Amino acid sequence: MIKIENLIKKYSKQTVLEIDSLDIPIGQTFGLIGNNGAGKTTLFSSLLDLIKPSKGRVINNGIDVSESEDWKSFTTAFLDETFLIGYLMPEEYLYFIGELRGLNKKEVDAFLAQFEDFFHGEILGGKKYLRDLSKGNQKKVGVIAALIGEPKVVILDEPFANLDPTTQIRLKAIVKDMSKNKDVTILISSHDIQDVTEVCERIVLLEKGRVIKDLVTSPQTLKELESYFKGE
Repeated sequence: MIKIENLIKKYSKQTVLEIDSLDIPIGQTFGLIGNNGAGKTTLFSSLLDLIKPSKGRVINNGIDVSESEDWKSFTTAFLDETFLIGYLMPEEYLYFIGELRGLNKKEVDAFLAQFEDFFHGEILGGKKYLRDLSKGNQKKVGVIAALIGEPKVVILDEPFANLDPTTQIRLKAIVKDMSKNKDVTILISSHDIQDVTEVCERIVLLEKGRVIKDLVTSPQTLKELESYFKGE
């Protein structure tokens, strides 16, 4: 589904991303971890053509993301609150995203009904603009918006950050349920290695823009990653 070939991103003389080759097959739940500055957001931004690599390319379902926008019809993402439209209320924003993906208000309402527990009565009908919501509630809206319209590729940057424990558990359940559909490829980055080992079947560890580990998740994965970050 996603192929990364000789991808390099430099700022001045500093190389922040350097990945020779990385393939993410259709239906995989892919986890990306690393310390601050490891290159996680840079990689996701490259996948979404938000930044131009210094060298190399990203192929999404056979489409070079820098040469065509056809991949946008089946790819969604939420990286941060800049993806939101702050002067809209949550319902307005979700209806807007639904319209972009060919859904009417009734269809969006039916879709949102399954996430009542996740929203926990704090999002819809609150008469607040998105810009006035807490970071956690903004993230809830952004993550669910990324799921509207049956996308084939979903990219989420730090989706568990700023969420309370109950909401984190509910989000993990949503991801696990979504991963049962082997036509959907899910990419998740996180600082929390336990979060990604719980929901991702494969985990790639970045360090200074390079792939250090590429693991199939197993009962030993969490311990292996903990040992790495402890410097053992």
